[in-house]
Amino acid sequence: MARGSSWQTMTVATSRYVVAYGVLILLSGVFLLPLLWMLSVSVQDVEGVFAQPFRWIPEQPRWENFREAVTMFPFGRYLANTTIITFSVVLLTLLSSSLVAYGFSRMRFRGRNLLFALCLSTMMLPGQVTMIPLYVAFARLGWVDTWYPLIVPALFGSPFYIFLLRQFFLTIPREYDEAAVLDGAGKLRIYWSIILHLARPALATVALFSFVGTWNDFFGPLIYINTPEKATLTLGLQMLKSQIVGTGTVQWHILMAASLLVMLPNVVVFFLAQKHFVKGLQMGGLRG
Repeated sequence: MARGSSWQTMTVATSRYVVAYGVLILLSGVFLLPLLWMLSVSVQDVEGVFAQPFRWIPEQPRWENFREAVTMFPFGRYLANTTIITFSVVLLTLLSSSLVAYGFSRMRFRGRNLLFALCLSTMMLPGQVTMIPLYVAFARLGWVDTWYPLIVPALFGSPFYIFLLRQFFLTIPREYDEAAVLDGAGKLRIYWSIILHLARPALATVALFSFVGTWNDFFGPLIYINTPEKATLTLGLQMLKSQIVGTGTVQWHILMAASLLVMLPNVVVFFLAQKHFVKGLQMGGLRG
């Protein structure tokens, strides 16, 4: 009797797993459909894009669409500009946000909780509210048409990243700090040699979020960059779209090829950091 009950329980559990994975696969297909369409269009010709019915796999893929897309605008220069800005923002964000989070999680001082609440409350301010004051401030500093407005704000950290890192730092036992103090280590030494070393999953999560957000940023460069030579890939993609539309016929295959090239670093970085990303999110919510 017990054996039959065990077999029935195993069958129910297996059925639940099958249903759960089936739903996940179905939802994954829904989310992947636009990406697959973009990939298919990027290797089509003009006739294949508007063919009825649409062929997902063309008979003769046009891989030269990617070469043509790169040559239609200064892709190399925009790639270099975007890379410099993105990695600068990521490094400064990691340094500033982790330092502030370390103070909120490991140091005891009067008004700590109030300051942390004020820090989190800034996330409620939409970007449209601070856009004009920030532009006026940067214009008075003479930073318009430079990369400074895109990079320097990372020096002051991000409330969301500070919250995420603080939550992770709270999961690190304080015994490590006490042992380091006995060995003569100071606050900064503990932060640099112990906390950052143990918080690599959370740092990888912050780096991933910061990388994707900066790489895909269109609004910031659109506001502050006026010289085409200083533009980023997102601005370059918009210029390419305007150029293609100006010809009278929208060359969707070229536009999709360029879009895939711009999007590719995001996909590569996500897959490289996926393990640390998931672990960082799991550990970051363990303590309040």
